[in-house]
Amino acid sequence: MGLGGTEIVILVALVLLFFGGKRLPQLGSALGKAMTNFKSGLKEEKEDKES
Repeated sequence: MGLGGTEIVILVALVLLFFGGKRLPQLGSALGKAMTNFKSGLKEEKEDKES
């Protein structure tokens, strides 16, 4: 169930319609920070279980 080129184009167009071009960098930054925090939380959890 992979995404093809057409599906990606449609998703990008919908995101642009909903959020606008000016908000996309802010959304990308927030998503990146959230992923980083999530990964560090998983790493800490793994280290706690090993101790």
